[in-house]
Amino acid sequence: MIRMKFLVPVLALAGLAWGSLLPAAGAQSAPPGTPALIRVGVTSGPHEQIFEVVKRVAERDYGLNIRIVAFNDYVQPNAALDAGDLEANSFQHAPFLAAAIRARQYRLVGFGKTWVGPIGLYSKRYRSLDALPEGAQITLPNDPANGGRVLLLLEKAGLIRLKDGIDPVSGVFASRLDIVENPRRLRLVEIDSPQLPRSLDDVDASAINADYASKAGLNPGRDAILLEDGEGPYACLIAVREADKDAPWVQQLVRAYQSDEVRDFILQAFDGVVIPAF
Repeated sequence: MIRMKFLVPVLALAGLAWGSLLPAAGAQSAPPGTPALIRVGVTSGPHEQIFEVVKRVAERDYGLNIRIVAFNDYVQPNAALDAGDLEANSFQHAPFLAAAIRARQYRLVGFGKTWVGPIGLYSKRYRSLDALPEGAQITLPNDPANGGRVLLLLEKAGLIRLKDGIDPVSGVFASRLDIVENPRRLRLVEIDSPQLPRSLDDVDASAINADYASKAGLNPGRDAILLEDGEGPYACLIAVREADKDAPWVQQLVRAYQSDEVRDFILQAFDGVVIPAF
């Protein structure tokens, strides 16, 4: 479990690097054109907990009035943002946003890296990867970005081999149809991400994102039998509508997130499970 030391309640690729280069800010009023209320969608867990600190920094240093809106799935935050029911969201990595834009024709862009939470393979039946039997049943996320992420993890561990040409940054995600070698005859079952921890009682192993793992009392560094190394394109980001991409308040929101105060909170609060990406 993530041990909290205290209680806490395509893409514009250039923007991913740009946010970290912005200068430090002093207290100031929100610039003209800033929404009276900035609704930010997050998923419950680390994203929500961290954004409570971001909210405090943004309100204190930039005069932004933020309301955090928590969701329990990965679909609604982008749908709500595109529909105008949110001003921003903070819950996803670049490949996931790219997949959502391609699938739904959303007019969204991503800015400012936030944090990385490694996806891991967990099991209640086996204590090591080598102990997984031939024909083991493994559940994994059913969205293309995270499902493909798991397949890349399994390939790196030598459990499967994928065809050439997989590139999640450009939106070319791996699927089960791309598996060209599966020597251990693993049975891969795709389900909704929130259901993955529950599936551990019924399958040999499950590949679970860091936020859902933490909510289920799992610590990636301690409990996973296979874990990402943190490299690659899977840092989370802040997304806004294309129409707002040049708005000063977006830059201020990114600055607030990438502040020393938020960085220190992440490092101190999450036992190394959640790692700042800025």
